[in-house]
Amino acid sequence: MSAPTLNHLASGYDARQAYCLAKAAELAYGDRDEIEVTAGEWGFDRVRHHCSTFKPPFAISHTQAYTMASPTMVVTAFRGTEPLRLRDWFSDVTIPPWPGPAGTGLVHYGFAEALRAVIPSVVAAVQELRDGEQTVWFTGHSLGGALAMLAAAWLHFEEPRLSAHGVYTFGQPRTCNNVLVKAYDRALAGRTFRVVNNNDVVAQVPPGPLFRHVAALRYIDSSGKVRDSMPRVSKLLDRAKGMTADLFAPAADGVRDHLMKAYVAALEKNLT
Repeated sequence: MSAPTLNHLASGYDARQAYCLAKAAELAYGDRDEIEVTAGEWGFDRVRHHCSTFKPPFAISHTQAYTMASPTMVVTAFRGTEPLRLRDWFSDVTIPPWPGPAGTGLVHYGFAEALRAVIPSVVAAVQELRDGEQTVWFTGHSLGGALAMLAAAWLHFEEPRLSAHGVYTFGQPRTCNNVLVKAYDRALAGRTFRVVNNNDVVAQVPPGPLFRHVAALRYIDSSGKVRDSMPRVSKLLDRAKGMTADLFAPAADGVRDHLMKAYVAALEKNLT
C-alpha cells in the first residue's frame, strides 16, 4: 500500500483526508501483522487491536478494529462485514432497538451489540495513546462505518473530553433513529462525512423510517465524481445509469459499489 498523508488538523470535507481514511478503513480487513507494518510505514508507531464477540440475530459475530497513534493523531478503524450477513440482521424485526449513547435515541440492536462488545477496549486505547494533544479520528466501511459513527457518538456523549475531531464512513448502513441522528448532527456537524458510492446496497438498509442516516453525505456518482449535493431527480437518474452500466449483471451493481476497493479507487481519482 502506498503511504497516505493524513492531516491531523483537517477540517470540513477534505478529499485527501477522505482517501487516506478510506485506506485506513481498508487496512482494517488485514491481519495483525499487516496492520502493524502498514501503520508503521504511515508514521503511526503504536497500534492496539480490538476483537470481541457478540450475538446479533442468528449467529455469533465478531467486532474487529484497530487504533493507531502518531505524535499528532489517533485513528480508530473498524472492520466491516459481508452484506448478506447484515441482511440477516435486518430481516428480524421482532428485536427492539437499544438505547443510544447516554440514553440518547435508539440504535439498531445488531449495531448496539457490536459496539457494546468493543467500545471499552477502544476507549481505553484512545485514552492510553492520546498522551498529548493528538486529534482523534474514526473511520470504517460497512458495519465498520456504523460502528465508527456510533463510537464517535459514544465518546461525545459519554467521554466529551475525547470528542472526535473527524469521522469518515464508507458504505455505512442506517444506524439509529431520528432522535440520535439530530443530536449527533448538532454535536458533530462539520466533522462527520458519510461517503456513499452510487448504488451501494448497504447504504440503503435497514429500512426507514425508524432508522435514519446522519447528515453530511458525500455521494460518488456513476462517473466516480464525489458530490456534496445532488437534486433528488438527478440522483435517481444517476443511480439508474450506474445500475445499467453492466448490461449482463445490473442487479450486482449494488454489491460492487459496496466493495471497499471501489471506494478507494473513486476517492483516489478525486484527488486530482
